[in-house]
Amino acid sequence: MKSLFDNVKIGNMISKNRFVRSATWENMTEDGYINDKILNIYEDLAKGEVGLILTGYANIVKEEQPNPGMFGIYDDSFIPGYKKLCDLVHQYGSKIVLQVAYGGTKTTYNLGERTIFAPSPIPEKGTGTLGKEMTVEDIKYIIEAFGQSARRAKESGFDGIEIHGAHTYLINQFLSPYYNRRTDSYGGSLENRMRFLIELYESMRNKVGKDYPILIKLTATDFFEGGLSFEETKIICKKMEEIGIDAIELSGNIHGKGESLVGTFFNGFEIKSEGYFSEFAKEISTLVKIPIITVGGIKTFQATIDLLNSSNISMFAISRPLLAEPNLIKRWKNGDLKKVKCIRCSKCRNKDGNYCIIP
Repeated sequence: MKSLFDNVKIGNMISKNRFVRSATWENMTEDGYINDKILNIYEDLAKGEVGLILTGYANIVKEEQPNPGMFGIYDDSFIPGYKKLCDLVHQYGSKIVLQVAYGGTKTTYNLGERTIFAPSPIPEKGTGTLGKEMTVEDIKYIIEAFGQSARRAKESGFDGIEIHGAHTYLINQFLSPYYNRRTDSYGGSLENRMRFLIELYESMRNKVGKDYPILIKLTATDFFEGGLSFEETKIICKKMEEIGIDAIELSGNIHGKGESLVGTFFNGFEIKSEGYFSEFAKEISTLVKIPIITVGGIKTFQATIDLLNSSNISMFAISRPLLAEPNLIKRWKNGDLKKVKCIRCSKCRNKDGNYCIIP
């Protein structure tokens, strides 16, 4: 029988258990640099026995910041602060991975003050934001920026780096036939639509070497007709394993709508009440040998152990329950399985930062 407290190997990184703090935007830095508030948050998570901590997303170029309060990784000046963060987390035996992203049109932040890249001039369905169709020179610029972010992550002491390729961010849009209407080598067939992602991965890998863990977060399906389908995602996941990605976190493009979609079927798979995308992750876990991480709606120990023992899923990512109880994994480990404090009210997003407001 498998245990949620088994070690898990991702490349050459070993997590002490199967629990992941999914990337959570803290919104607690005005300039992108690490501060004491952020250090305290991550220290509490590490003390709370989270095996693998994924950071809130970091922007890879200075001019592209899809939300306020994000981490930065666009120049070397961020490295000293991240070294302090990594050293702190490692004191408690947890691993920490930097998530990097280009948000693109999945934003309404500072729209008039910057150029936002997109594969094609198609408004994002949720925000209505329209981006500038990227030239090949623009594409090469962003690919190099992702590569430099990986170099900086390794120099900072992070145990790995995660590419955010989900949630209608730029990479997801290149993969999606709805958002990617290009007629050059970066559009059209799925092979062409994957080219941007493959090239930025190669840029990262070339700068960190073959042994440094690189993870990717992908969307299972775009959840609308004409978008990226799960059949295509299965092909993408197999390709990611082939090129050297060390683990895949499978998510979806249904921000804030998970509970309202429970019981709904997409591409033949059901949105579950716990582990919204776990049925998709189960399928992917039968197709690849690298670790699969499922994320979305997980909040009870029993549901998590049931998922573990009914699938090949390796790890389980949690966000909001850990905002409410950063010590949740530790109390589960100690046998305290009482109901979690989190009630999924989504009131944890506040102007002065993202944190649980339940007393």
